[in-house]
Amino acid sequence: MEGVGGDAASPVAPLAKWKNEFSRAFQFYLDKSTPLPFHRWIGTLAVAAIYVLRVYYLEGFYIISYGLGIYILNLLIGFLSPKVDPELEALDGASLPTKESDEFRPFIRRLPEFKFWYAITKAFIVAFLMTFFSLFDVPVFWPILLCYWIVLFALTMKRQIMHMIKYKYVPFNIGKQKYGGRKSPAGGSPIH
Repeated sequence: MEGVGGDAASPVAPLAKWKNEFSRAFQFYLDKSTPLPFHRWIGTLAVAAIYVLRVYYLEGFYIISYGLGIYILNLLIGFLSPKVDPELEALDGASLPTKESDEFRPFIRRLPEFKFWYAITKAFIVAFLMTFFSLFDVPVFWPILLCYWIVLFALTMKRQIMHMIKYKYVPFNIGKQKYGGRKSPAGGSPIH
């Protein structure tokens, strides 16, 4: 009885072991890259440039590029949106602070920066790999797709910016806010 399960699983065991080791090594390097956002984004820009050059020289795969653009736009909306939507929370009574006397609540993104970066990088890699298969090279008139994507981007960003203005939140961290105290009449140190 014991030998039946052991013989069938032996060819799979090295593959599972290799997959586990690869997964652990990948996660190790992913964890090491977490505190280095500038380096991560430079790497992503390099991957994106390689993809753009491949599409440019092949003069095809525009439908993949369009789908990639739509996916990145979707990720961008998640990156710019608060974790808790003020429109939905207004019904419950909880909302973002709108007056200076309201309690300060930090902006928490629906899609954190690391996950945003990771998803975009994976998307460019998958799109790049798709360019090696002629099945995905659907003939389309690319200027129409480009114009449609630009209109879609403009309308979506307009709606997102209007939402940001309406609920008075800024999704970008521009550093610690500095408050200036009153200056003394003699021009010396501020009075506290």
